[in-house]
Amino acid sequence: MAESSGRTGPALLGRVVDAYGGADRWRDLSVIEAELSAGGLLFAWKRGRAGRFDRLRVVADVHRQQIRYPAFHEGMDGVLRGHDVSLETPDGPVMRRQGARARFPYGQRLLHWDALDMMYFFGYAIWNYLTFPALLLRTDVRWEQTGEQLLTATFPAELATHCPRQTFRIDPGTGLVDQHHYTAEVFGSGWAHACHLTSEYREADGIRYASRRRVHPMSPRAKGPMSRPLLIWADIHELSAV
Repeated sequence: MAESSGRTGPALLGRVVDAYGGADRWRDLSVIEAELSAGGLLFAWKRGRAGRFDRLRVVADVHRQQIRYPAFHEGMDGVLRGHDVSLETPDGPVMRRQGARARFPYGQRLLHWDALDMMYFFGYAIWNYLTFPALLLRTDVRWEQTGEQLLTATFPAELATHCPRQTFRIDPGTGLVDQHHYTAEVFGSGWAHACHLTSEYREADGIRYASRRRVHPMSPRAKGPMSRPLLIWADIHELSAV
């Protein structure tokens, strides 16, 4: 676990942590469980009809990069541990892929993802989203305040995430993230620049979370979302944290 206690950093960082429930609460948490639905143009491109998920359960460890989707594919659980993914039954792994990131984005994956490819992207993305406030407290993620309401993170290679450097825009009224800017390198490092909108925040077990997520292409001029197309959407129906 790469968590710190009493770390110093940008003043804005502390305000954001407080808005999401406070450092003490996030340090005490072990697991987040949620039920979500997701889909969109990019998922349909890579997986066809299998690129839509309805009422999918998810169990995410807060302080180590591990996430599990029960019954993710053909009754098997999808599991991500860092850059390794597997499809598992109660008897153990049926399919396993170590170092999954090295296989993206080109070759056959330019046109099609298999179930393990999808588990890698969907696993690390949702883990990052659900545990974002805990990421603010980690010693292996470097945070800078790069604007009045902007926090920029530099991630270590050991953590599976969209790209090494990502920016989060903070709503000045709430202290919560309303835009997340990154390059989804598993799709393409030269063009997959995304503006991820987070909204409809709810509270559960003493923490705040965005129940609605919409990913659009980044407008190169406006540094915000293009209106079309909608690349990926995700809605969280229920969430609990222990």
